[in-house]
Amino acid sequence: MNALLYAATVLIWGTTWIAISMQTGAVAPLVSVFYRFALAAALMLVVLSLLGRLRRIGGRDHLFCMLQGVCVFGLNFYCFYSANAYINSGLESVLFSLATLFNAANSALFFGLRPGRRLLWANLLGLVGIVCLFWHDLQSAHLSGQVLTGIGLSLLGTYGFSLGNMISVRHQRRGLDVLSTNAYAMGYGALAMLLLALVRGDAFVVDWSVTYVGSLLYLAVIGSIIGFAAYFALVGRIGAGAAAYATVLFPLIALGLSTLYEGYEWRGMAVVGLVLILFGNLVMFYRPRPSAAAVPVGE
Repeated sequence: MNALLYAATVLIWGTTWIAISMQTGAVAPLVSVFYRFALAAALMLVVLSLLGRLRRIGGRDHLFCMLQGVCVFGLNFYCFYSANAYINSGLESVLFSLATLFNAANSALFFGLRPGRRLLWANLLGLVGIVCLFWHDLQSAHLSGQVLTGIGLSLLGTYGFSLGNMISVRHQRRGLDVLSTNAYAMGYGALAMLLLALVRGDAFVVDWSVTYVGSLLYLAVIGSIIGFAAYFALVGRIGAGAAAYATVLFPLIALGLSTLYEGYEWRGMAVVGLVLILFGNLVMFYRPRPSAAAVPVGE
C-alpha cells in the first residue's frame, strides 16, 4: 500500500506542471489557484456527504484545518507563483526539494522524532542529485536582489508546505479522517486565496477554452483531491520525512515528459543527478530480506 501511495504521489505531482502551464493566460494565477481549490473542496464535501464519509470535527480541529489550508493551499502556492517572477522553475524545484529537510527538522521540533540514518543518507543523496539535475539552471541564476527575493519566497513556501505536513500528522494522530480534513483545509485555503486576490485587485474572469477548463479539472480532481489524499495518507503511514522524498522524485517525471514533448536534452550533470536520486530512493525504501539463519524455527 505504501508503494502504491508513493507512486501515485510522484506520478500525479510530476504531471501537474503540464496542467499548470495551461493555466497561464487571461486568468490571474491567484484566481486560477482559487478556482482549483474551491472546486476541489466543493467536490470533496459534496461527494463525501453523499457517501456518508464526511466526518464532523470539533472547533479546535477546524482551526488547525484552517491553518493547514493557509499553509499548504495558500502560502505555499502564493509564494511559488510569486517567486516565478524572479527565478526559474528549475531553481524553484531545487528549493522545494528542501521539504525533506524541513519535515525532518519539524518532526523533531514538534513531535520529538529524530530522523534515522537511512533517512539522512537518502536526503543527502536526493538533494545532491536534484542540484546536479538542475545544475545548468543554477549556473544561469546570477545572485542578485531579485534572485534572493525569489529564493526567500520559495523557502517560505516550502516551509509552509512542511508546516501543513505537521498539521496532517497531528490530525492523523487524533484519528481524524484524511479526506475530511483535506476537504475542510482546501476550502479554507481557497478562501485565503480569494481574499488575497481581492486585495490585489485581480479580475475574476473565466477562460472557457477546452485547454483551460480541462487543465483546471485535472488540477482540482487529480492533482488536488487524489494527489494530496495519497500524499497525506503516506505521511501518516511512513512519516513526514520519508513521504517528502516525493518532492525530490517528481521533477524526474516532469523532465521525462519534457523530454518526450518539448525536446529537453539530458546533459552529463543531469544524468548524474538522476542516478543519485534513484540511488537515494533505494536507500530510503530498500529493506533486505532476513536471512534463513535469522528466521526463527518453531519447536
